[in-house]
Amino acid sequence: MPVYEYVCSDCGLKFELLRPLSQANQEASCPRCHNSAERIFSVFASFSKSDSGEIAPITGAGSSCGSCSATSCGSCSL
Repeated sequence: MPVYEYVCSDCGLKFELLRPLSQANQEASCPRCHNSAERIFSVFASFSKSDSGEIAPITGAGSSCGSCSATSCGSCSL
């Protein structure tokens, strides 16, 4: 089952739900205020390992990682 991200329009809480594909477009209830939350697109990072064992981010056309000033993906606000 995929993990979907949601944001509550009332309290602003971002949260994740593990749901079947058949429920991907169904409403989600905010765990904090119990109002309806909207599904948002998830941002993720991809990495590759070179033959020498060095790990590097994979960036492509339209990727925001090339312009991110964070020191790691965990601290990136994008």
